[in-house]
Amino acid sequence: MTLHALRKSFAVPLIVQMLVCSFLWASAFILLKVAGTSLSPLALTALRGLMGGGLIAAFMAATGHQVLPRGREVRDWIILGFLQGVVPNALTAYALTQISAGLTSMIQASTPLIVAVLAQALFASERLTLKLALGLATGFAGMVLLIGPAAFGADDISLNGVGAMVIVALSYALGNLYVRAIPDPRPMRLALGQQLFSGLPTFAVVVYLGGMSSFAPALDAAVILLVLGVFGTALPIVLYMNILKKAGPTVGSMNGYFLPLWTILLGFVLLGEPVSLREIAATAIVLAGVAIVSLKGASFRFPRLRPSSYP
Repeated sequence: MTLHALRKSFAVPLIVQMLVCSFLWASAFILLKVAGTSLSPLALTALRGLMGGGLIAAFMAATGHQVLPRGREVRDWIILGFLQGVVPNALTAYALTQISAGLTSMIQASTPLIVAVLAQALFASERLTLKLALGLATGFAGMVLLIGPAAFGADDISLNGVGAMVIVALSYALGNLYVRAIPDPRPMRLALGQQLFSGLPTFAVVVYLGGMSSFAPALDAAVILLVLGVFGTALPIVLYMNILKKAGPTVGSMNGYFLPLWTILLGFVLLGEPVSLREIAATAIVLAGVAIVSLKGASFRFPRLRPSSYP
């Protein structure tokens, strides 16, 4: 099958793409939890961005497409690199040293709630229907049950770790809304720019502060980092940009609601992380918010990159 035929045949329902994207991102939490024992959060962020961007760039170059940014793309790539790369990747890596992978992903799942509130004020097309409001309110109730004990110092949960993930959720929300404001966004190009402008500045900072020796521990986790770059970074970010383009920021960001389920399952099976009844109940309530909201099963395709012109 040719590359063109593969793209042409790859049309799947939105909900399926959301499930695949969330599963891949959930695997990243597990991989970061393992790799983060030897590398600093900033070093992990740099390597993750450079690997993800490098893989996407290599694919685009191999298929004859423009890689360098043009026009307003430079600004878009820098902003997305900061909002959806530097801030969330560094703080997530830090949070995983303080709290479990399951709790980390569950707090990040609050992103759709933040997006929905901000989108109402910024975009006329993002209207809050009764069903959407009910679904978001249900999800918010689940997040209160999840985060509440940490806010009051219960269950020995690190408030620093929880706070870091709240900032991550806010940063992702702002990034989602920014993508919505980009005229005719190209998912793969946005994914490329986000990863490169996440990896390059953090790489420079790490080298400046500690030199190249800061990346030495990466050799011991080379296989894990490679898997993280391909399946936990490059593939899901392209999928996610596509989801945002087709579904809009409010519904598209609900992809994050699936993260807790996958991460809890993977954390329990692979890392032996304990799961409390409160976390299970909170996850069930959050996922109920997704069930309440009517997610139409519309199909869409990966964007075709035009080699002979600027997309």
